[in-house]
Amino acid sequence: MDAQGRGQAGDDNVDPADQWVFDPNTGNYELRLDPKGQGPARPADRKAPGRRAMGKPGAGRDDTDTRPLPVQRGSRKDDDDAEPATGGRAARRAADRAGAGSAAAAGSAASRRKPKPKKSVKRKAVYWTAGVVGFVLVAGCGTAFVLYEQLNGNIKKVDVGEENSAVTDGPVNLLVIGTDARTGKGDAGYGDSGSVGHADTTILMHVSKDRTNATALSIPRDLITDIPDCPTKQPDGSTKVIPGQQRVRFNTSLGQEGRDPGCTWRTVEKLTGVKVNHFMMADFNAVKDLSTAVDGVEVCAGKDINDPKSHLKLTAGRHIVEGEQALAFVRTRHAVGTGSDLSRIQLQQQFVGSLIRKLKSSAFSSPTKLLDVAQAATKALTVDTGIGSASKLMDFGSDLKRVDLNKITFATVPVLDNPHDKATVVLDTAKADPLFKMVQQDHTLAKGAGKDQGGKKTAPVKKAPAELVRVDVTNGGGPFGSAQETVDWLQNTKGARLSTNAGNAPEKLAATRLEYAPNQADQAATLAEWMGLPKSALKQTATDAGPRVPMKLVLGKDFTAPGSPIEAPTETPAGVQHVNADDKNICAK
Repeated sequence: MDAQGRGQAGDDNVDPADQWVFDPNTGNYELRLDPKGQGPARPADRKAPGRRAMGKPGAGRDDTDTRPLPVQRGSRKDDDDAEPATGGRAARRAADRAGAGSAAAAGSAASRRKPKPKKSVKRKAVYWTAGVVGFVLVAGCGTAFVLYEQLNGNIKKVDVGEENSAVTDGPVNLLVIGTDARTGKGDAGYGDSGSVGHADTTILMHVSKDRTNATALSIPRDLITDIPDCPTKQPDGSTKVIPGQQRVRFNTSLGQEGRDPGCTWRTVEKLTGVKVNHFMMADFNAVKDLSTAVDGVEVCAGKDINDPKSHLKLTAGRHIVEGEQALAFVRTRHAVGTGSDLSRIQLQQQFVGSLIRKLKSSAFSSPTKLLDVAQAATKALTVDTGIGSASKLMDFGSDLKRVDLNKITFATVPVLDNPHDKATVVLDTAKADPLFKMVQQDHTLAKGAGKDQGGKKTAPVKKAPAELVRVDVTNGGGPFGSAQETVDWLQNTKGARLSTNAGNAPEKLAATRLEYAPNQADQAATLAEWMGLPKSALKQTATDAGPRVPMKLVLGKDFTAPGSPIEAPTETPAGVQHVNADDKNICAK
């Protein structure tokens, strides 16, 4: 079917909007899809005067489709009892077949109607509510999507060597990639003609374990970073490893040298320390088609904008943009802010926040509108194999449905100007490291939530003096030499003379761990405060330890340096740009 929900050849000439039935008992639209090849229950040769043809205009069909339109069903148990015989739909149909007549005659005809055939076990029902699907963010080159079984064929997949399940009990990290590909799109003025596409817009969407909040980290495309070696699947089924590169632009993690989305996936993991679960990718057409499908998205300009590069012209104030104008809005940068990609990111965050609000409010006011949005979304979408079907995507969206709009926070990875190249930026580690730790440890950036993340307050534990803290330090994943560096810091800075370097740990750990006995709780409290250890790092044994038995501190991959807290902050680090997705007062300046 096309973007307007009209039937195409091979779709049995059925308007999908006419297959939706509203169930007042559940508040859902129910999509009833006949198995391919099965027609309506009534004979096809009986025509109903006045009924519209449901095939394509001008198709030249000499018969009229008389299959029933959907009706709103209440608590009735039997459709045959749904309406009185007099004046009801059944009566009207009977009257039509009889060539007109009285209501009584219609009632008599309706009573002779054949029993309704039982529903096939193969018939599929899909239930829709805005909450069931949830949301998926694609900034710049994409946005929110709804998917269901009928649109399964639209979805494109890439095997990136990861097969994660669609639903997980833990936090979810979704990598959203917007490419600048425009081959065959006719989008003159955008992207590189003939390019396979670069990671032009990238968002790491973190959804909390309890599904109460989400953080969307925008990664600047001009960030100088390292791209790791990347195994890619070839058309013949073999795997080719694309060599990594050091100190190159982030956006070259896709497209260059044959890199696929899995390479961007691995680059983001290396940069942030966050394990990615899934990816979604879309090109320029996604924002054009989707903004048109929802009848435009409201944006705000804090001043007049005239950008000859993106062809965007807006007067100061609020506007509804769609299609090419919507794409120009998320692509413009020369006429706003500092004229950099960072200013463009803020426009994209404004646009996506507004689009989500539109999708959650009026976009799904009718089945036809739902189909328009779903078609636009799925045709532009490429995903990993873990969510590479409509059913898996529905499960994925349903898992995220509890996230409230006012608990979604957009933030930009903190960067500094590159002193060696004014056209690029470098990571501001002083701000980025604590921000990444917040995501790693599932801390929200949502306003007003920081101080409540620790759960129930517990009574303070008595702390031991430094001279009584006895601990063996081993390196189980930290930088080379971390154990000795930590012992030196403990002895010389904190006065913990009973600390010892115990070498390398027998196993690698993702997170730092401190093991202690019940009678060492005061020592553990002191060390945890010094090291900035989260509660999850503290492991108490079952029995007390001897008087000279040390605690065991194993430095994990999350350890960076002594004195640098391992526990993430509970408030957004100062100087980190962030906005709430539900903020309607953001204007481009």
